[in-house]
Amino acid sequence: MNKEVKIDKKFIENLPKVDLHCHLDGSLRIDTMIELAKENGVKLASLEPEKLKKDVAVIDENINLEEYINKFDITLSVLQTYEALKRTAYELAEDASRENILYLEVRYSPILHTDKSLRAMETVDAVLEGLKQAEKDFNIQTGLIICGIRNISPEVSYKLAEVAVAYKNRGVVGFDLAGVEENFPAKNHREAFYLILDNNINTTIHAGEDYGPESIHQALHYCGAHRIGHGVKLKKDGDLLNYVNDHRIPLEICLTSNIHTGSVQNIKEHPFKFYYDYGLRVTLNTDNRLISNTTLTDEYMLAYKHFNFDITDFKEIIINSFKSAFLPHKKKKELIIKVANQLDTYVSV
Repeated sequence: MNKEVKIDKKFIENLPKVDLHCHLDGSLRIDTMIELAKENGVKLASLEPEKLKKDVAVIDENINLEEYINKFDITLSVLQTYEALKRTAYELAEDASRENILYLEVRYSPILHTDKSLRAMETVDAVLEGLKQAEKDFNIQTGLIICGIRNISPEVSYKLAEVAVAYKNRGVVGFDLAGVEENFPAKNHREAFYLILDNNINTTIHAGEDYGPESIHQALHYCGAHRIGHGVKLKKDGDLLNYVNDHRIPLEICLTSNIHTGSVQNIKEHPFKFYYDYGLRVTLNTDNRLISNTTLTDEYMLAYKHFNFDITDFKEIIINSFKSAFLPHKKKKELIIKVANQLDTYVSV
């Protein structure tokens, strides 16, 4: 029996959803940051929640990608212990489950959490322990993506790729390359991706966020990316856009953070609706829940308010997201059937 629905925040919050692009170190709880700082003797600019949030989160402000990334220095300062990583991974999955995200892919770079005594593999153990506990406690499945960093040496990316290989089938589902694109081309890190692809591991690469379509081209053709993180600049190259569309390469769209980083000037200029109307496999994601002061529900509400999307559009985006997940085909198929049956009961008022 079909249910007539009125789209509002509560309805979207209750929809079954997927978040494929979510950074652990950009998605902490403010109160947790303060507690971790006190426990580990980390000096923050303020221990008052509202003041600290103004330092860490972008609120009604356009900044560039480099300035946005610099905010991670604050969050990373409290993420240098095993317990901190385990706790924040658990809490991120809990927060996601509260808005009915059934599958969450968390990404982070182990090398950024070794300033004290932790080794890269210990950080992976910590994050996976937190995620696995959350899976037991909440209605959510998770996967972990290891990130190389563009402006850190390709040699480090290769070492991180080795970590991803070691943890394949143990919770790690993919490998990524993040960071500022300009002057740090993906092709410099291709040896890491050769190792990843040789081991049949999924890849997603941040590309076309703060640099042109050639960045996306490199991600696809030098590094073999299976998905593209952001891809805002893809619209500038029609031939590449059609390649992405024809090969059903998913785009991990993060509306709020794309505005914050200056990838687009405002929501009206975002190519998301163009991509969707053209038939690209687009997904909606949070990127950084804390730093961009958002939730996945908020991202869907932006699409509803500014692009006039209705439940039919959201059904397609949600199914796109499940199809694009770095999950085994059988498990993915089971989720899609379950979710599609639920979504098919909704019709717009």
